[in-house]
Amino acid sequence: MHLFWIDFGTGLATAAVVALAATGLTLQFGITNYINFAYGDFMALGALLTFALNNQALHLNFWVAAPIAAILVGVFAVIANQFLLAPFARRFSNPALTMIVTFGLSLFMANVATVIWTGNTLFYRMPISVDKKVGPFLWSPDVMVVMVFAVVVMILIHLLLKMTRLGKMMRALSDNTSLALTSGIDVRQITNVTWFMSGLLAGLGGIALAVQEANLTVTSAESYLFVIFAAVILGGIGSVYGAMLGALAIGLLTETAPLYINAGYKLDVGFFIVIVLLLFRPQGLVPRLGRS
Repeated sequence: MHLFWIDFGTGLATAAVVALAATGLTLQFGITNYINFAYGDFMALGALLTFALNNQALHLNFWVAAPIAAILVGVFAVIANQFLLAPFARRFSNPALTMIVTFGLSLFMANVATVIWTGNTLFYRMPISVDKKVGPFLWSPDVMVVMVFAVVVMILIHLLLKMTRLGKMMRALSDNTSLALTSGIDVRQITNVTWFMSGLLAGLGGIALAVQEANLTVTSAESYLFVIFAAVILGGIGSVYGAMLGALAIGLLTETAPLYINAGYKLDVGFFIVIVLLLFRPQGLVPRLGRS
């Protein structure tokens, strides 16, 4: 039972990382309606830019470097959409083809990152964090900060979507593009804001992953991409609240599974649950209202 609660606590920490990234991916998908295979590289970029600001360039404090890096990833996401993905999507009107372009962008970003930062394991310049017992759980102070931060971000996203004009326009554009256009919503502006938020959350997710793992490589976030996809699919593609719920489920399932099966198969448990759910509830746990 003691090991179960330790793994359960690790699952909550993993869920915090997945929730940040999965929510950003869902926001972007809700507007564009195609899967972004470069999203894992956006996460890696956030972690690597934080390393550059913290260890290489300005030697900033980690907690100062992290938000700056996340904002830079948000700006990069807007630029990538404006000058690459959006023009391609307008010309061909085929989400599948645009999805292939994101795969090419992923390869490009991964290769550039490898040239700049090599394939070595990197570490942030920050005090060594020792795990502390919190009730039945075992967390380091840094991981606890990440978890609290993730919860705060989820609350802020909820307030944004439900209580602000911007959030209502984002939801309108996601649910029914044609109606949003006839209502006078500035689609270009909302799309840019959404891409910025998606990139920002990807950057934060990549940084949070590096903090949880206590190290980073240029490919560490890429390997996490399919876990994020699983959370998005489990929750319901395009549903922000579904992504949050899916992240919690995937985080807990993957981290508690090694108690019962070989640890090498722990990620397979999450995908197995996704497959079973899709057989009986293909719209996911929290489906969005619709898309037109």
